[in-house]
Amino acid sequence: MPTPKPNPLKLNPLQLKTLVLFQELARYPHTSTPLPDGEVFLSALPHPHGDHFHVGGKVALSKDASGLANPSVWAALERKGLIKANFPHAVTLTIPGQAYETGIEGQVLHGSDH
Repeated sequence: MPTPKPNPLKLNPLQLKTLVLFQELARYPHTSTPLPDGEVFLSALPHPHGDHFHVGGKVALSKDASGLANPSVWAALERKGLIKANFPHAVTLTIPGQAYETGIEGQVLHGSDH
């Protein structure tokens, strides 16, 4: 069986970066709440300041997080069925959103040394 190609929905770079951040936030209990249907509710969204910020157990550069405050990015991800948005307060990451292969995790998320 062939490996799925990254980014099958052809998300743009900002949408991909934002989805990677949502996926990482969904992995940590202090930023997410699993729902009975398998989706994950995120209400503790980071507010980037300075040149980096913590996302779960990783670090991301602030320049990669502008989609967190962009209603158009949230709307596009919602149209494609990857999130359910309540911009700018909270987001629910759908099952397809959790499983979506962006192919850019290593470019956005970096190991934390502190």
